[in-house]
Amino acid sequence: MKTQRFTAWIIAAAALLTACKKNNEPAPADQVRNTRDFLEKTGPQQQSFTFDASALPKSITLEGGIKITFPAGSLTKNGTPVSGSVTVNAVELLKRSQLVLFGANTNHISGAPLQSDGSFFLDVKANGQSVDKQLAVPIQVEVPTKRDGGTQLWVGADTVQGNQFAWQAPPQGAQREVKGQDFKFIFNFGSLGWVNCDIYWQWTNPKTTMRITVANNPGAMASFRAMQGETFVFFIAKGGNVVSQIYTPDGASKVKSYDNAMPVGAEGRLLAFSIKDGKFYFVKKDITIAANHAETLTLAETTQSALQTEITALDGL
Repeated sequence: MKTQRFTAWIIAAAALLTACKKNNEPAPADQVRNTRDFLEKTGPQQQSFTFDASALPKSITLEGGIKITFPAGSLTKNGTPVSGSVTVNAVELLKRSQLVLFGANTNHISGAPLQSDGSFFLDVKANGQSVDKQLAVPIQVEVPTKRDGGTQLWVGADTVQGNQFAWQAPPQGAQREVKGQDFKFIFNFGSLGWVNCDIYWQWTNPKTTMRITVANNPGAMASFRAMQGETFVFFIAKGGNVVSQIYTPDGASKVKSYDNAMPVGAEGRLLAFSIKDGKFYFVKKDITIAANHAETLTLAETTQSALQTEITALDGL
């Protein structure tokens, strides 16, 4: 009997030691700990292309179909033509889910929501350093489209509203209007960085201000790409590629849209998510925007896979 009790004690002790060891082990290197982590690991990834600058013109095609041609003489460093090997680093955002998973949006800097036809980021490095952002000769860009009509060109600004992100007009004299042809928007562009093909969200209805409270916010409201904070709030329009981030501070765990920017009567989905200390939180609500619209959202704990599924489903809204 004593032998049986002793054996049972040894087994229990061993199990306890094993459990303690597991609890003390560091978290796996690929475990998502916060929102910034989540965006970097699950969002659109950087695409890289290397070629010889002396062999221009050179065309590259991104995974989503955006084609960029660098003409001869386009790349300079401190005003001097670049030669030798260069690397183009690019990110493209074509779908609602990609915009959300990258921590970006379709906000115009004035506050009006934009409807995206596709956006991308370009950086070119020679000897590990970025070349001049202003190109000596403009690049040619082809963005695939499934709709008729034209689009407008914008550049990104990530210094608004406390390191938030919005789109603004290109420099004076740059091309701004593009007509579609053969299911493509084809245009020349004179600078690297963020470029966007967008039109204003076509609503003539009266505009209102939307106010959102996240009742059980586990963190702070997130900036562009969650460089700061953990909690995002978005309005995703039904039937249009509109990803409006709601980020203007309006009190503790409260944000609002730009003043008088959201069209009354428009349908869409409000969603908020946050990742903090390895825990995932999410809430969604389908709404029709009303005058002086106000919502209180309560986050529920979820899983990484469930959150990714919800964001991917935005592409079919």
